[in-house]
Amino acid sequence: MYALLLTIIYIAFISLGLPDSLVGSGWPVMQRDLGVPLSYAGIITMTISVGTIFSSLMSDRLTKRFGTGMITAVSVLTTAIALYGFSISNHFYLLVLWAIPYGMGAGAVDAALNNYVALYYASRHMNWLHAFWGVGAAISPNIMAYYLLDASGWQGGYRAIAIIQIILTACLFLSLPLWKANGLQEILEDAGVYKDLAAFKRFTSSL
Repeated sequence: MYALLLTIIYIAFISLGLPDSLVGSGWPVMQRDLGVPLSYAGIITMTISVGTIFSSLMSDRLTKRFGTGMITAVSVLTTAIALYGFSISNHFYLLVLWAIPYGMGAGAVDAALNNYVALYYASRHMNWLHAFWGVGAAISPNIMAYYLLDASGWQGGYRAIAIIQIILTACLFLSLPLWKANGLQEILEDAGVYKDLAAFKRFTSSL
């Protein structure tokens, strides 16, 4: 069960990387269709960055109140909604508005997952965590390129990533019982394996 949760966390980080390369890969066509200068990409990316910073700063408070699992699931859902918003937008100002939840979803899940893995898993898993982010960031431009060659264009690329995110969101909500740190300890205690928190921590550090 502990390994299953780690797999879900890896998948969550793939989902975190998926949206990060979309603006750069799709913007040359997007700016032409929207009739705005190439430099306007900076407005979108800065809006996303501001949202990411804000949600990262709020992540500690939100995680303590709702738990890492819930924050992760809701954040991925927020990103999915924002990506779908991009896919139905035909004006630049709409992209700027959708960029706010786009960034807020990414910031909260990033900080929450990094903290969770640092607390409950061995340090080597942190390297793999960010490697899986790279998997998502590498896949999404290829998905966007496929749709740019298709009649659906960049909107289709954003819609495809949004659908993937929605599927991942469903998996995350289903996995919520696995996320409670004290719940993991209780599972081991119920099995008669470890009787105290110190032993539990020694066990997790060896994973």
